[in-house]
This record gives sequence, structure tokens and C-alpha cells, in this order.
Amino acid sequence: MMNIVTTLQKDRFTPRYYVAALTDNMSLQKAQVYEQSLIQSNGTKAGESAHFMQIYRSREVGQSYVTSIATTLLATLHAMWLVIRIRPQVIFCNGPGTCFPLCISAFVLKVLGLGWSSIFYIESIARVKKLSLSGLLLYKLRIADQFFVQWSQLQHEYPRACYAGRLM
Repeated sequence: MMNIVTTLQKDRFTPRYYVAALTDNMSLQKAQVYEQSLIQSNGTKAGESAHFMQIYRSREVGQSYVTSIATTLLATLHAMWLVIRIRPQVIFCNGPGTCFPLCISAFVLKVLGLGWSSIFYIESIARVKKLSLSGLLLYKLRIADQFFVQWSQLQHEYPRACYAGRLM
């Protein structure tokens, strides 16, 4: 995702909120290093354009699908609070356990007329033959406004997906 974030027009996407799972030790560090480099090159004040947040993960790697129902509900409640608080206009996401709760929360608020977020889902480049669980849920439930895949064979399998080539 950081490869995509670096190509965005920073003045159009401000403030930026980076959201990662509580159990993810690397993602927010990478985002903080990137934002710090922007501050050093632009001279903007720290904390002015970027915020870093953590939420519960809906499903840990290897967790059973049965127990993931409860953790997904908890993560979705946490994400709902976050989406209500932030009111994002655009959500860029790519799959891990934090993606689905954030997207479902933004989608529910959109349906209720309480928010408006455009959701852009980008499937991982590692997904060559089939979608991830998050991707499959977002695709089947039609939650993402734009759904991108990075392999042409996935676009043939999932025709509503946009083939974007290598993005990450």
C-alpha cells in the first residue's frame, strides 16, 4: 500500500489516516517513516497531515472461521467508531484483517445516509489465482466502489474487477 500512497497527490488527500491491526508491528512504522520524510522535505508541521491508528484484526492468520465470527464483530464495532470519528472520503485498502471491518463500517454508514466514503480495494499481488478472503467478501457483497486486481487471470475470473497491472 505504501507504493500506492507515495503516488497520491498529497494536497488532495489530507489529512491521511493510516490504520493497521494492533498485532501489526511493521505497517505503521513504514507509514510514519514515509510521513516523516514528507515533513523533512516539505517543512510541514508534524501531525498536520497524517494520523496513525490501530484497530482489532478481524481474523488472525490460522484462526478458525468459527472463532473469527466473534473477533470480526468486535473489530467491526471498533472500526465503526473509527469511521464515524474520522468520516473518511476515500478508503484505500488491500486485504488483511483490518480491511473488511473498515469497509463494512463505511458501507453501512453510506447505506444509512450517515457517511460517504469511496472504497478502493486493491487485491494483493500475491493473489494470482484466487482472491483473498477479504477480497472475496468485498467482491461478492459489492462493498468496494472500485475493485482492483493485479493479475489478468483474476480479472477474467471476477469480471467486475479492474485489471490494473502491478501496483504494489
